[in-house]
Amino acid sequence: MEAVELTNQAPAPNRRRERGGGRGARRAGQAAGLPHLAVPYITRNIPTYDILDEANLEKIEAAADRILAEVGIEFRDDPVAISLWKQAGAQVDGLLVKFEPGMLREILRSAPAVFTQHARNPANSIEIGGRNVVFAPAYGSPFVMDLDRGRRYGTIEDFRNFIKLAQSSPWLHHSGGTICEPVDVPVNKRHLDMVYAHLKYSDRCFMGSVTAESRAEESIEMARIVFGREFVDRNCVILGNVNVNSPLVWDGTMTHALRAYARANQAAVVVPFILGGAMGPVTSAGAIAQALAETMAGCALAQLERKGAPVIFGNFLSSMSLRSGSPTFGTPEPAIGSMVIGQLARRLNLPLRCAGNFSNSKLPDAQAMNEATMSMLSAVHCGANFILHSAGFLDGLLAMSYEKFVMDADFCGALHSYLAGVVVDDNSLALDAFREVGVGKHFLGCAHTMENYQTAFWDSAIADNEPFEKWDIAGRTDAASRANLRWKQMLADYQAPPIDVAVDEALVDYVERTKAGMADAWY
Repeated sequence: MEAVELTNQAPAPNRRRERGGGRGARRAGQAAGLPHLAVPYITRNIPTYDILDEANLEKIEAAADRILAEVGIEFRDDPVAISLWKQAGAQVDGLLVKFEPGMLREILRSAPAVFTQHARNPANSIEIGGRNVVFAPAYGSPFVMDLDRGRRYGTIEDFRNFIKLAQSSPWLHHSGGTICEPVDVPVNKRHLDMVYAHLKYSDRCFMGSVTAESRAEESIEMARIVFGREFVDRNCVILGNVNVNSPLVWDGTMTHALRAYARANQAAVVVPFILGGAMGPVTSAGAIAQALAETMAGCALAQLERKGAPVIFGNFLSSMSLRSGSPTFGTPEPAIGSMVIGQLARRLNLPLRCAGNFSNSKLPDAQAMNEATMSMLSAVHCGANFILHSAGFLDGLLAMSYEKFVMDADFCGALHSYLAGVVVDDNSLALDAFREVGVGKHFLGCAHTMENYQTAFWDSAIADNEPFEKWDIAGRTDAASRANLRWKQMLADYQAPPIDVAVDEALVDYVERTKAGMADAWY
């Protein structure tokens, strides 16, 4: 297995003059009272949950091989991709490409099992793969909503707000990508404003545009301004999330973007979007086999573009209401399917992106959190390394909710403790405490409790744990109402992380020059 060349050296731009007064993620963790949990990413200390035996995994892999060999995948509007497949020995008939069993697995041997995505602040760089877990905000909603103004189209102000909320949360590790669509900015220019916002208002890792090859390349070029061209050529600093046009079609928009990221040695997150009964079969095993086939093809194409380029094996299984045809999210079948996807990704030795805090609810209510918990726990147990949609996902991803964002982030905080597992050592076994307290007495004031109380339990910023009478006198608020107050306070307290003055000026100049070179386009 070849690994991407990594370095721990901080990018040069971050060592020059800086502007801003941000305190960073570590201070955010201290403000939350849980500094021991504020980490750049999680290293899991609990095992994955493997539900299928070897024989059944082999059946699914064999089914994927037959789909690839007998049905094939179309690669549309990308002659270069077709040429790469021909050179690799695939069977090509026009746009249709078929693959002999084992061919894609052999190509994928050059993809790294673990890689570093470097952040503008080196303290926030993340490791993707292995036992590592990264939480990132939801991605792609055209609408935003909150309890005060309801549901509305997203704006660049909303986009910046969500970046600030992600930066301020000690429980998220990544700035995300298109957190919401800023529809008040022209379609052909908004990626410039979005990437600039990630780099300006956050010092965490981020994602770039994939909606056109030129936009992918411009996103990467902005990263080069910050990190330096040579550093970017050797290290991953930006991700691009590309989707299969399921079933069994890769369109040119996505493959051009995928190849642009791979060409620059940046990571493509390769994701089928399969609604069972629409873009794939209603049965879980068939949908999983399809997802495996589609994802392997995309990840392998990245290796043909540049051998050793980092990729993330992505998955987005979902169900649908067969009564109405509406997509459903946070349901049990895709959740348990994620467990199998995790096993298959590990057999390929690739980092995994899977599931998230999914919900089809229209409000940040009990349905929203029930569905989100079902889906998010599947991501945790299946071994996902990069969990997109960790915060804010509502209305089947049509809306990004301010309240659900902070409710989800709070749940991510609980998952930090959950993934830490159970420590067994002299301190945790607490024999001295038993000797001190003895029989029939309480542990509240003993030395062991006083020494460990700050780190013993995760403490929610949203939940109300007071007696009924205090809750009653305080106004009988529910979780969404408390979340409403919290996101407003987080924005009020936000301080931008420092950024080098010259780098910021160079970014602004690049954005302005690039925008000036094209007329506005709104489609």
